[in-house]
Amino acid sequence: MSTVGKAISLLELFTLAEPEIGLSDLARKAGLDKATARRLLMSLAGHRLIEQEPASRRYRLGAGLSRLARIRDAHFPFVRVAAPIVRKLSVETGETVHLSEFSAGALLTVHVELSAKANRVNVDVGQVLPLHGTASGIAFLGSSRPETVEAYLEKPLEAFTTHTVTTRGRLMEAIRLAASRGYSRNAQGYEDGVHSIAAPILGADGYPLGTLAVASPVSRVDDAIAASQGQAAASAARVISARLNGEP
Repeated sequence: MSTVGKAISLLELFTLAEPEIGLSDLARKAGLDKATARRLLMSLAGHRLIEQEPASRRYRLGAGLSRLARIRDAHFPFVRVAAPIVRKLSVETGETVHLSEFSAGALLTVHVELSAKANRVNVDVGQVLPLHGTASGIAFLGSSRPETVEAYLEKPLEAFTTHTVTTRGRLMEAIRLAASRGYSRNAQGYEDGVHSIAAPILGADGYPLGTLAVASPVSRVDDAIAASQGQAAASAARVISARLNGEP
């Protein structure tokens, strides 16, 4: 792995559940020796991408990342445009709704509206979603260019649960179904007990930028509810697409 790759791997270790991490833990999780991890952290800190909490000496993400995020949002306001629609869909369905953006070959969770119910599905911002194991991923593939689908099908399909689709034939069937109805449905393909419905958010070229998904406890969803959630998610995704692309 390159030096840049190692530095980025350190940044990616921070999560909402673990916003501050000590040097030893960072080095261990990244598979680096402490001297290398410290050198990379000092370089990141020099660009304000990492900062050290004075009292605990633990590291956290720096303000420089916020500056970069603001610059990107000014030119591609994906979350800003989508967030109110995601919130409305969560209220309408009573379930957790999450927004994902495609970047570097994967879907990255960029915004979440949690259900108000005590029994709900929890999704974290920053979570990376596999394309074959989630409704979000299958919805994305259902609207993608054929070469994008073919390239993904050449990869090994990891099993996350006993329900994960891991064969090319079954995955292609799910992709075609998602393409024909405008949304995908997945039960327990990535996490036991979770049912998801997802729809693609399209760019001006007609291909997906990301996805919008409704996540529910599997015990709360039957075919009628799934169909209703699918139509609502597809409608919301079309609104987001239109606003991003400047359409009426």
